[in-house]
Amino acid sequence: MTQKSLLVGPFNRVEGDLEIKLDVSDGRVTAAYANSPLFRGFERILLGKAPTEALTITPRICGICSISQSAAAARALAHAAGAQPSLQGEKVATLLHAVENLADHITHFNLFFMPDFTRPNYEGQAWFDRAVARFTAMKGSGLRQAVEARAELFHIVGLLGGKWPHTLAIQPGGATRAPSQRDKIRIGADLNAFRRYLETDLFGAKLESFVEVKTRDELDAWTTGDVGLFLEISRDLKLDQLGVGQGRYLSFGAYPSADGVIFRQGIWQDGKLGTFDPAAITEDLSHAWMLGDTQHPRSGQTAPDTLMRDAAYSWCKAPRLAGDVFETGALARQIIDGHPLAVDLAKEGSVRARIIGRLLEIARTQIALEALLQEIDPKQSFMELVNIPQNGEGVGLVEAARGALGHWVRFEKGEIISYQIIAPTTWNFSPRDAQGVPGPVEAALVGAPVAEGEETPISVQHIVRSYDPCMVCTVH
Repeated sequence: MTQKSLLVGPFNRVEGDLEIKLDVSDGRVTAAYANSPLFRGFERILLGKAPTEALTITPRICGICSISQSAAAARALAHAAGAQPSLQGEKVATLLHAVENLADHITHFNLFFMPDFTRPNYEGQAWFDRAVARFTAMKGSGLRQAVEARAELFHIVGLLGGKWPHTLAIQPGGATRAPSQRDKIRIGADLNAFRRYLETDLFGAKLESFVEVKTRDELDAWTTGDVGLFLEISRDLKLDQLGVGQGRYLSFGAYPSADGVIFRQGIWQDGKLGTFDPAAITEDLSHAWMLGDTQHPRSGQTAPDTLMRDAAYSWCKAPRLAGDVFETGALARQIIDGHPLAVDLAKEGSVRARIIGRLLEIARTQIALEALLQEIDPKQSFMELVNIPQNGEGVGLVEAARGALGHWVRFEKGEIISYQIIAPTTWNFSPRDAQGVPGPVEAALVGAPVAEGEETPISVQHIVRSYDPCMVCTVH
């Protein structure tokens, strides 16, 4: 029996710093320890500030998902004020938020995930030359088309939000821009252009055709577009057996609509849908360089352990729901929303499942945005007056591209006394808890193959990137 330890990191094509320690025995990972090595302190920066300053500061946590942070902060302040945003303003906020998430998904697939298959490791595979032509960094035709399509899609954010990232367009009372009928036509043209890219390049077919796929057997028959190429690669490399998770999924529910939310809220465990209870969230600090006890985020604080005690190995806290580990992200959203293909993929819980969950969400979100645009009425009000009280507390739960994002704020005499954030990557890349239970990515890495002499295992990179980590969001 051969045993060794590897320290893998930093990871390229990952937002922020990440290190993972691997215990390897006989060519397989037996244990993994995910470290978020960069402490940033945004939650501490917010202390003593006026509550409305959260709208300016929290989007700067991240340059990728800043609108998600903005939406969560606005929702937390509205909750604290006992207010509801304008119905039409909420639709504009949803449009802005969903466009950012769509852009994130496209960026992840084309620029972060697929370029790994152009590595020399895979030279000689039947699909290798096509992967190189499409996804080689700076040169691939797929990358160029994705970046161009993404830029056109962001015209919508420029029109409604003024800029990206760090727009202030989303407020507790709604949205700052009331679109005209002419604006709706321009947004419709941008959505039509993005649909053309998706149907021509990514899916190679009508979006509705992919949404109609209901089982893994039907999925295996898909051969067109970059999706078809990914599925061919996946079969060859057995990505449906790599990085299998613990089978528990969480979604806070995505995008308010007249019927509630576009993608519903809930949990998935033991193969069935359950009810999400936000009061059951805790943050375990046993293996984090943080001071304090396990608390609900409403009562929690961010107090860094500057001595960095030996029992800990990450700045990331360990979020748990009723004591259990939950994975979050696009796959989780689609499983909980009940799409038949996603529910079938829940039985697999692999690298392939996470990527297909993201692709399925791209198609479904595009279709939903086209319908949402038709509902926007330029004649209505897009902003309600919201008075933030001197004392209060609120929570804002949204879904970023990478999964469940929560903001918890408390303030007294017009100053923030507590602001806690649990980001999607905090869930997915959490360290062990007091019971020694690993976080989602730590568990998914167990069993990954490690070739002799391989210092940065390619299988580990595929698994890590299937979660699309955003480490700058992880430790605030």
